[in-house]
Amino acid sequence: MSDPQATTPLRRQPVQQRSAKRVAQMLDASAQLINEIGYDALTTTLIAKRAGVAVGSLYQFFPDKRAVIRALTQRNVDYFLAAVAERLAGEDPGHWWDVVDSVLDIYLDMHRSVPGFSRVHFGDVVDRQLLDEKRDNNGVIADSLADLVRKYVENPGERLSLVIAIAIEVADALLKFAFARDSQGDPEIVAETKYLIKGYLAKRFGE
Repeated sequence: MSDPQATTPLRRQPVQQRSAKRVAQMLDASAQLINEIGYDALTTTLIAKRAGVAVGSLYQFFPDKRAVIRALTQRNVDYFLAAVAERLAGEDPGHWWDVVDSVLDIYLDMHRSVPGFSRVHFGDVVDRQLLDEKRDNNGVIADSLADLVRKYVENPGERLSLVIAIAIEVADALLKFAFARDSQGDPEIVAETKYLIKGYLAKRFGE
């Protein structure tokens, strides 16, 4: 998994282990606070206090709370893509249906277990283009997933990224609905989401 600070613009890169640990503490603190009070009520002062650092220390690395959440979002993206890649490498799925199951299961697990993820997801609550000025956040995920699943699709075609992007947008909306109904994700809505996504992809990829 790549280092989130390596791909996120910071005022200063944490070159020492102590600095990297302090940045990680700030990200952990922001995730906890988002779970408790949401993004709008979040402040850099609260993040610093929860992380146990001086607010001046936070400003050494982050210009504002948006930058903190951008780094947190990038960390979640890295975790998600690494988990998907590890799952696929370990299971070696023989069909893209199994890939869909793995991707959705990891997404669901992050909702349940990763602090702040259920509130921020991949950054849309802050900015739909938080990760990349040229692509929206789900587009970044779609391009990365397309690269991972390409070998499991017999005829991926030139529109693979678009097809994956549409599937992600639909799944994202439905899973948000599932977690609005049940803190662990309404199982009936989750099942219907998988059914709908697989049906759509079957029309594009073939059974």
